[in-house]
Amino acid sequence: MIKPKNEVVRVIPLGGVGEVGKAMYVVEIDEELFIVDAGLMFPESEMLGIDIVIPDLSYIEENKHRVKGIFLTHGHEDAIGSIAYLLQKVQAPVYGSKLTIALAKEHLKEMPAPSSVKFFEVTNKSRMNFARTYVTFFHTTHSIPDSLGIVFHTSEGAIVHTGEFKFDQSAKGKYRPDISKMAALGEEGVFILMSDSSEAERPGYTTSESVIETGLSTTFHRAEGRILVALYASNFIRIQQVFDKALETGKKVAVVGKSLESYFEVGLKLGYLSVDEEIVIPVKEVGKYDDDKIVIIVTGNKGEPLDALSKIVKKYHKDIRIKESDTVLITFTPSPGMEVSMFQTMNELAKAGATLLTSTKNVHVSGHGSQEDLKMMLNLMQPDYFIPIQGEYRMLIAHSKLAQETGLQKSQVFIADKGDIVEFKNNKMRMSGRVQAGNVLIDGIGVGDVGNIVLRDRKLLSQDGIFTVVVTLNRKQKRIAAGPEIVSRGFVYVRESEELFEESRRLVTKIVEKYVNKETFEWTNIKQEIRDTLSSYLYQQTKRRPMIIPIIMEY
Repeated sequence: MIKPKNEVVRVIPLGGVGEVGKAMYVVEIDEELFIVDAGLMFPESEMLGIDIVIPDLSYIEENKHRVKGIFLTHGHEDAIGSIAYLLQKVQAPVYGSKLTIALAKEHLKEMPAPSSVKFFEVTNKSRMNFARTYVTFFHTTHSIPDSLGIVFHTSEGAIVHTGEFKFDQSAKGKYRPDISKMAALGEEGVFILMSDSSEAERPGYTTSESVIETGLSTTFHRAEGRILVALYASNFIRIQQVFDKALETGKKVAVVGKSLESYFEVGLKLGYLSVDEEIVIPVKEVGKYDDDKIVIIVTGNKGEPLDALSKIVKKYHKDIRIKESDTVLITFTPSPGMEVSMFQTMNELAKAGATLLTSTKNVHVSGHGSQEDLKMMLNLMQPDYFIPIQGEYRMLIAHSKLAQETGLQKSQVFIADKGDIVEFKNNKMRMSGRVQAGNVLIDGIGVGDVGNIVLRDRKLLSQDGIFTVVVTLNRKQKRIAAGPEIVSRGFVYVRESEELFEESRRLVTKIVEKYVNKETFEWTNIKQEIRDTLSSYLYQQTKRRPMIIPIIMEY
């Protein structure tokens, strides 16, 4: 196929830069628009009540007539978690490996895609032809099998999106990388390299999974009670290792968590997990076996394990309670902003008597490449231009410095924020503007209806509580018929604050009587004066600012 001369090429990150998770990148080649990944991010601690966070899809919706395809690099939530929301906005074919497509379809069970959407399974040998480009793929090593790098071929050379990767010399089967294909791309000419920055601050190479396998084996042989393994639902390599070690040591395994159970079934059905079904038991049957014969794999309903661990240690979990003899394997890294919650949960587990094992005990390793892995990718690809992606801003900076160490000039490296347009036009690469980008917060079935104001109110309620004043008026007689009644939650202990409440009632009575004696008055005015007066008084007395809600009724 002769490559047509491409006039304009744009790369626009809509998520995944300046943050960990929520990956979504737009690649525009002339008039054709392609989307790489449609991920989610788990909420930070200040996002009270929020379930997940997805990218702002406004730019894609505005240009939906130009979207030619959606390409998924792998099956983790940070790459496929918002696919259902994306397909509500744009109807375009979805391309991914066999496992990735199967897991993406699992996300569509709660929010189905339009029936006209087509899914195409691709391999490292596939080639998809479009009017202005063709797309090929290569295998990478990650913590989930069937991970792919995506390659858009242009007249200027290849635009390569690495997906999430590391180099592991012990990787085999569906985890083995296409190093020869990566090198061939570099020889042919890579125009733009977009590469994973998640571990760009970590020196050396990422520890091999074979080391983790040895660490798990030691733990499984030595544990005297139950073993609880907390992980992300889509961490297939860790799930497989746990089942292998359970079989080796004669233990039974219970899988707990809606998304984990779903992903486990998909993995078994498609042959990506090899499990002796005789060792799998329902969690309800755990009590029938000796503790030293039990392994429990847990994650939350959204696939995020910290939520599950927190419920278990606080005794909210319906099936599991911590025992002193338990060994808890924390085989995940907390989402940014959740580190404090993570350490609080670990402290509570320790208080309960459990033995805690983390990555320092060789039970977990990152699925992302460290500095030497990243340099190897840069040297294999030898790009003309480099855009670090998938990481917080300091990680992108660290990755850009590694690129310069391998020989790239500063002018060849572009650190983009969400919404930035990196454009190649008239033989020149530059930042050429911005598109709308940001976070869309998902709360239950609500999409984007929770914004900064709602979050601010939730934060206020969590910090200083609520103070409700109820007054019933007899408008004809111009008097208070009942009240003021005060209801307080999360503000002060009522029995020890009688004087505070009594003075609050007196202030409200004074305000109401002033207004009802007038010929006419506005409800909004009386409510606002109650808020202002009580806010000032309560802060003076307590140095706290509860949310004040006046309720006025009449008959």
